[in-house]
Amino acid sequence: MSSYTKLLDLTTPVPIRSLYVHLPFCRRRCSYCDFHAEVLAPGLVQPLLWALRSELARYRVRYDLAFEAIFVGGGTPTVLPAADLGHLLEELRAWARPGAQLEFSIEANPATVAPAMAHALAAAGVNRVSLGAQSFEPAELRVLERIHTPSQVNETVAACRAQGIPQISLDLIFAIPGQTLASWQTTLAAALALRPEHISCYGLTYEPGTGLHEQLQAGRVERTDPDLEADMYEAAIDTLGAAGLEQYEISNFARPGCRCRHHLACWHNEPYLGLGPSAAGFVDGIRYRNVPDTAAYIDAMQADRSAWVEQEQLDEDRRAGETAMLALRLIEGIDRRRFAERFGDDPAERFATAVSRHAAEGRIMVDANAIRLTRAGLLVADTVLSDFV
Repeated sequence: MSSYTKLLDLTTPVPIRSLYVHLPFCRRRCSYCDFHAEVLAPGLVQPLLWALRSELARYRVRYDLAFEAIFVGGGTPTVLPAADLGHLLEELRAWARPGAQLEFSIEANPATVAPAMAHALAAAGVNRVSLGAQSFEPAELRVLERIHTPSQVNETVAACRAQGIPQISLDLIFAIPGQTLASWQTTLAAALALRPEHISCYGLTYEPGTGLHEQLQAGRVERTDPDLEADMYEAAIDTLGAAGLEQYEISNFARPGCRCRHHLACWHNEPYLGLGPSAAGFVDGIRYRNVPDTAAYIDAMQADRSAWVEQEQLDEDRRAGETAMLALRLIEGIDRRRFAERFGDDPAERFATAVSRHAAEGRIMVDANAIRLTRAGLLVADTVLSDFV
C-alpha cells in the first residue's frame, strides 16, 4: 500500500491551512523558466479544472481543509478564460477557514490581465496579485522572452487597483545578460513608482533544459560577473529598504503586514497541500510531487488514482535539517526556542559544526534567541544553507 493510500485510509482529520494550486498553461514558455508549463491547450481547460476539483475532494477524507492562505501559480493562471478561472477561484475560496482573513494570491503575466480579468479575480475574492514584471527594460525582457511590455505592468497594476485588489507583488530578476547596475536601478525605481505592497528579487539562474541554458552552452549569452551580481543584490536591499519595504527573506521584501503568508508557511516547514500537474506538497512528513504532465494528471484523476510520482518520508533528522535550512532563508533566522520545542535540542548544538564555521567566517550571527544570516551570509546563502541539511 502506498503512503498516499495509507494517508487516505486514516480517519483522524489533520489540519491543513495552506494550499498551492498549479495551473500549467502559458501563451509561450520563457527562456529561463524551469517550472512545469505547457502552451495553452483549450481542449484541456475543462478537464483540468474538473481534475483539480477531484483531487481536492480526495484529500478532504484525510484532512481538515480550512485554508488561511491559497496561492494559485503556474504557468500563467490568467491565460485561462476569465469566466472559467473565476469559477475555479470561487470554489477554492469556499474552502477558506471560517472567520479567517484569507490570503488569496494568484500569479499573473502583465500581458494577460485586461480589465475583465482583473474584475473576475476581484469578484472571486483574490486579494493579492503577484505579477511577473521581471524587468522594466525592453531589451532585458526580450532576452527573457517575456510576452509583455513595461507599460503593460503599469496598466495591469492600475486595473487591479481599480477593482479594489489590495495587494500587488512584483517579481523582478537581476543578473540578466546585458543588464547593468544602472538598468537594474532603473527597474527598481520603476517598480517602486507603482507602490507595490511586496517585491521579490531573484538572481537569474540557468537551469538545464531551459532555452537560456542552451544559449549559455552555445556561447550566445554570458553570465553576469559575480561581483556585479552581488552589487545588484545589495542595491535591491538598500533601495527597497529605503522605500519602506522590509526584507523578510533572502529574495522577498514587503511593507508592514504584507508578507506572503503562503510562502511563510513553506519557510516555516509547515504542512501545505499541492494540487495540479507538477504541484508539490508536504503532508504528514511526506514531501510529494504530482506528475508533471497535464494529460497524465487528468488521466490519474479520471482513473481515481494518485497523481503522485515522487514522495519522500522525512525522518526526524531530515525534518530538523530542512526546518533549519528553510528558517535561515528568513531574516529572523532560526528561532532557537521554537526549534528546541519542536525537535528537542538547541539548533546551535545540533548544527554546531556548521554554526561554528560560518560564524567564524562572518556569515551567520548567533545570539540567545536566534541563528541568522549576516549581510555577508546573504550573498552566499546557498553555501551556508546546504551545510544545515
